[in-house]
Amino acid sequence: MLQEKTKKRAVSYVSGFNAADPRLVGVHWLVKEMQAEELIHGDRAFRCVNGYEELVSIFRAQLAEANVAVRLATVVSDIKWKPGEVRITARGPDGTSIFAARQVIVTLPLGVWKAAPGQVGAVRLIPALAQDKITAMDKLEMGRVIRLVLQFRHRFWETISPADDKSKTLSDMSFLFSDDSWFPTWWTRMPDPAPVLTGWAPFECADRLSGKDRSFVIHRGLATLSSLLDVSLENLDGWLEGAHFHDWQNDPFARGAYSYGKVGADGAHEAWARPVDNTLFFAGEATDVTGNNGTVHGAIASGHRAADEILRG
Repeated sequence: MLQEKTKKRAVSYVSGFNAADPRLVGVHWLVKEMQAEELIHGDRAFRCVNGYEELVSIFRAQLAEANVAVRLATVVSDIKWKPGEVRITARGPDGTSIFAARQVIVTLPLGVWKAAPGQVGAVRLIPALAQDKITAMDKLEMGRVIRLVLQFRHRFWETISPADDKSKTLSDMSFLFSDDSWFPTWWTRMPDPAPVLTGWAPFECADRLSGKDRSFVIHRGLATLSSLLDVSLENLDGWLEGAHFHDWQNDPFARGAYSYGKVGADGAHEAWARPVDNTLFFAGEATDVTGNNGTVHGAIASGHRAADEILRG
């Protein structure tokens, strides 16, 4: 019985935290990820006070200071290349544009790299990548997650007591874990006292919700909270002030949440990150080689690594 419980917890961790398919995920990759977490106190939760917009604003200011032009709402369709020469075709608000350079850093999400030709968001590389690159990419997979953020009029959970201790309340609640088949994980913004709860629907939970409309996803989230916290659905609906969710699987420019290594993925991240002919350079969380793929800091580090490779070349 203990062994079964341990196995169930392991499966829940892999599918919940990594948004990965437990049938595909590689043990060696998991060990490397856990070792990387230990080096940075990965068991602790840190949050940007003002959200990731603040981080983006810092990067935007640094780019402006360096006179780097940023094109938003511009979709790349083709990357034609040969050693020392790149031509990129993209369509934006002003029509089609051609960009030329000697080298390029490509930061497409793994899910977009795997998109079939002709699908929205897919980028055609001419000529295509060599087989060793394709083999490395095939050993990596994209996790599935739907994230739901609910803002309430007040922190209603502050008046709720845990079932095992009526002398306490959930006022200091950070995370809420369950076996719910829709949203098994929730968290607050602690220590920020904002009346906000974030729901996390990974793996098969995401599959059930993916493609559903906004009202369905919000209703399922409220229904889960109603069941877990023993609060009427009517009250939750009345207290709700705002809601936002993102279906990353159905986002053509993401096609998933973040990457993980499959069985036999040893060396795949290194192979996927390796430059081609000192012309194509690769960044993005799936190219991190330190065990931090799937993270924001891994993505940022991969960009610095790719830029350093160009400068050293």
